[in-house]
Amino acid sequence: MRAGRGRLLAALLGAVLLGAVLTACTQLMPAPPAARRPVVLAREDLAPGFIGFIGPKTQHAPPFLGTPGTNFYCLRSFVDRRTRETAHQLYVTDSYFGAERGWNAARDNAGAPLAFIAIGQDEITCDAGCSYVEEFAAKLPESTLRASPDGLAVTFSSRSGDEKTIVVPAEQLAAQLAAIDARRTPAQPIAASGTTSP
Repeated sequence: MRAGRGRLLAALLGAVLLGAVLTACTQLMPAPPAARRPVVLAREDLAPGFIGFIGPKTQHAPPFLGTPGTNFYCLRSFVDRRTRETAHQLYVTDSYFGAERGWNAARDNAGAPLAFIAIGQDEITCDAGCSYVEEFAAKLPESTLRASPDGLAVTFSSRSGDEKTIVVPAEQLAAQLAAIDARRTPAQPIAASGTTSP
C-alpha cells in the first residue's frame, strides 16, 4: 500500500512538473483583486517567429491532492512577428479521480461553439482507483475578447457528460489585450501595460 502511494505521488509530481514546463504560464494566483492589474508575461522564446503572452494561472478547482500547479487556467496569446496576427487560447489543466472525462468541446457564454484543442491526456495511476490529468484549450476570437468588458465565460464539455465553466474576469482580459496592444505598437517598450519580460 505504501509503495503504491509512493508511485502515485511520484507519478503526480512528474505530471505536475511536465505540465509546468509545457504550459509556460506565470505564477499561480487566486482571482486578481479589482484594484490590481494582473501581470502578463511576454515570452519571445516559445516558438521562432512568435511572441507569447501568458496570463496568470488561476485555480478553477482545488489543487489535486494539494499539489501546487494543478487545476488551473490561463490566457495564452501568440503574436506572429511578421504579420502581427494573433491567436488567443483559454488553456486549462484538469486533474481528477474517477472515470476518464475526455474533454472534447467548448462553447462561449452565448452557446456558440469554440474551436477545441486537445493538448494532453494522461493516466496518473489506477492503483487504488483511477486518476487522470488532461490539458486542453479553447481558441478565442480576438473580437470576442474585445467585446467582453465584463469578463468571459467558456464552458467545456466531455465525452463522459461532464461540464466545466471557466469564468475569466474582466481584469485578466483587459491586461492580456493591453499587453498585446503595447507590443503591437513598436514605440512601446515590452514592460508597458503590466507586462514583464522573462
